[in-house]
Amino acid sequence: MTYLSKLQICDIIYYVIMNTYIKSKKKIKLGYIQIFALGFLAVILIGTLLLCLPVASKSGQWTGFLDALFTSTSATCVTGLVVFDTFTHFSLFGQIVILLLIQIGGLGFMTFIAVISIILGKKVSFYRRKSLMQATGAINLNEAVGLLFLIFKITIAIELIGTALLSIRFIPMFGFWEGLYYSIFHSISAFCNAGFDLMGRFGEYTSMTTFATDKLVLITIMLLIICGGLGFIVWRDIAKNKFKFKNYSLHSKIVLITSLVLILLGAIVTFACDYSGELARFSFGDKILNSFFQSVTCRTAGFNSIAQNSLSGATIMVSLFLMFVGGSPSSTAGGVKTTTFAVMILNSFSMARKNKSVETKRRRFSDTLIKQSSAILNTYLVMIIVAMIIIMPTVEGMGIPFVECLYEVVSAVGTVGIAMGTTAGFSVIGKIVLIILMFMGRIGGFSMFMMLNEKYVEPPITKPNADILIG
Repeated sequence: MTYLSKLQICDIIYYVIMNTYIKSKKKIKLGYIQIFALGFLAVILIGTLLLCLPVASKSGQWTGFLDALFTSTSATCVTGLVVFDTFTHFSLFGQIVILLLIQIGGLGFMTFIAVISIILGKKVSFYRRKSLMQATGAINLNEAVGLLFLIFKITIAIELIGTALLSIRFIPMFGFWEGLYYSIFHSISAFCNAGFDLMGRFGEYTSMTTFATDKLVLITIMLLIICGGLGFIVWRDIAKNKFKFKNYSLHSKIVLITSLVLILLGAIVTFACDYSGELARFSFGDKILNSFFQSVTCRTAGFNSIAQNSLSGATIMVSLFLMFVGGSPSSTAGGVKTTTFAVMILNSFSMARKNKSVETKRRRFSDTLIKQSSAILNTYLVMIIVAMIIIMPTVEGMGIPFVECLYEVVSAVGTVGIAMGTTAGFSVIGKIVLIILMFMGRIGGFSMFMMLNEKYVEPPITKPNADILIG
């Protein structure tokens, strides 16, 4: 694509947006999910245009629109799938753009809008609180703003701690300023479960394989991933009740227990099935370390310390399962979420015991909650199947096996980002499908379908009564 044609495309996009804005005479009222989705879309498009610029690449050349769109979507949706090695292809400007997209995408578009409004001294209206509640996962309107500030406090605190720990290794290795930059970048990327890295200096697409025996780096990255994937509702519980587990809400208990079980399951399977395979070159302690890292990173993080295409079939299957489940609600992670998986498991046990209702911890789940969980699970399965049907004919002639294609698709829809190195080899259709999957995975597949039928409902607000003395 020539310089002139790229400018023409930008002009067309600008003209359409401005013309639509000027000619609209009535205010368009959108639903909460629609605002949330369109906000992410706007951030993606802005990021795409910035990443297209010659200043964003090390070569000083324009980056193709589709590849820039793919990268921007992957960063904003905190996925981590890449068609270019981040360090090799993008300049410092491009890397900073990606980092900002990761931070915005991890915390949520509506969260940033609300913060800007508060900083500017504007009141948070009922409608904006409702949108914020949808974005942050707050249970009611009153806690939406409070949760917002908690999210920022926790995010800044954890990312600073992660930066400090990674600096111990990176500053002596790369020098002060570059080491500090590397620490900040990977701390934000890990906490936001993005999976973008700058380790391409040791070889393209190497991710964390260079640090496969470095306990400080891998453990720090793992802890950041876990912290980001738990969800801010859980962190509010932890901040309030400290380590008194019995005082936690049912939501927090389910998230913590399910997360622990999934991490242990993935680590045990990886350790047992790849002990003499991909893990054979490591010491016993490093085998355990990399087994846990593989299990944690498959929970929507996207980093890898061992080659994914060399794993055993059992480990690949468990990895696919972990990517499908993902993290927890109101977190930086994707997937169907731990709570959805837990509800469906409890529902299965309840049906096996012929119980009339699904209960746990002396609490009963509503029928609506069970139906929603089932709908989310089915939606993600349908998205994966449809995506595979579309992509497979386009990659059959490229020598990409079915398993590797499935790995990419599940990684995209779960916003994981871990891959077997075949993303860059996908056709145009394949890349477009992955872009759609990443976007739907971040918004939520079920939410996307709800958005299509969502209508704006005027808030049920009435003016307060006024009493005066009469007679």
